[in-house]
Amino acid sequence: MPQLVPEAGPQRVIAASNFVNTVGSGLYLTAGVLYFTQDVRLPATQVGLGLGVAGFASLAMGIAAGHLADRCGARGVYAATIVVQALATAGFVLVDSFWPFVLAVCAATGATAAGRAARSPLIRRFGGDRPQEYRAYLRAVTNTGISLGALLAGVALQVGTHTAYQLLVVGNAVAFGASAAILLFLPPVAPEPMPTGPRWIALRDRPYLLLTALDGIMAIQFKVLTVAIPLWLVVATSAPHWLVSGTMLGNTVIVIALQVRASRSVNSPAAAGGAYRRAGVVFLVSCSLISLSAGAPAWAAATLLLAGVAVHTVGELWHSAAGFEVSFALAPERATGQYLGVFGLGAGLADALGPSLLIALCITWGRPGWYVMGALFTVTGLAAPFAVRWAQRPAPATDMSLDVAWKETAA
Repeated sequence: MPQLVPEAGPQRVIAASNFVNTVGSGLYLTAGVLYFTQDVRLPATQVGLGLGVAGFASLAMGIAAGHLADRCGARGVYAATIVVQALATAGFVLVDSFWPFVLAVCAATGATAAGRAARSPLIRRFGGDRPQEYRAYLRAVTNTGISLGALLAGVALQVGTHTAYQLLVVGNAVAFGASAAILLFLPPVAPEPMPTGPRWIALRDRPYLLLTALDGIMAIQFKVLTVAIPLWLVVATSAPHWLVSGTMLGNTVIVIALQVRASRSVNSPAAAGGAYRRAGVVFLVSCSLISLSAGAPAWAAATLLLAGVAVHTVGELWHSAAGFEVSFALAPERATGQYLGVFGLGAGLADALGPSLLIALCITWGRPGWYVMGALFTVTGLAAPFAVRWAQRPAPATDMSLDVAWKETAA
């Protein structure tokens, strides 16, 4: 987007709602685990188990919510998911044992996954000629909001009292509630007409499912920054521990500044395939740089880590841009929510399985594990252009007849 803030209208409303929402997300991402372990006094193993259960439980929520948004109107469904997020988050203050924690975090995580899918028809409807570019702009807004939330959470963590933690949770819930209220200024989106033929067409689109799987494997790269690098820095290098915050800040600043610019050139599925390929190679380079920081002097380790994060973020920009392009361009407009819900399965599996995989390879195994992880990203990126070409082949006659039937129904 050429402007920092979109012109008055639906795009500004969506951006404002997204910003307020992600301030709340920044509070939770920064201090959520510490709240449950330090204030509620749940064992870390129970917290990890509960978050894993919530990740798996939320996988189907995106598909269902996306389909509901297509059929019932995206604005209402999206607002409802944020309200559920607010209520579930507020319920965190009542958690005093494992099972209430699991119920609350499952509700919050499921609503988050559902909201991402339900928002997709709104982005397609109000995102202009290039909704993919507007989606990239929203990612920059997301990083800005999360950064602000992280700063606010840092204040609560520094105080460290029960009241401070409780205020942090309440602030998170209030942010979600405000985000839902802002959506009232958004014009309603008419439901798409019900097509004839199979209802869950996204689950029958094999090329799209393959791209979902490939994008999900590459989405493990997001956990490199939040799981692998902090642990690696602390246990395997002599770099100062405060550099954990420095690496996150550097990544966030680059994404805010360059995500939209990186997405402008990824303007077709073929270009997205090339971006996936470049991202895979770049991730191999970044993993190699990070691995070399072990055993190096403090200044060299810090330099290698910062360089690795900078290179990794370039790959992140290309990977995100590619995902925005293929997920929208290869999804039929009549089923945007359903298709984007399916595409979110890849990221959901990466959230659920990525931390364990990275810890096993990069932390437990050590330097060779980083090379294996980088090679996995590279192979995934090299496979993506072939999957894109498969997805662009003319549909079989049976699928074309379904399209014709839908158009007749819509008319």
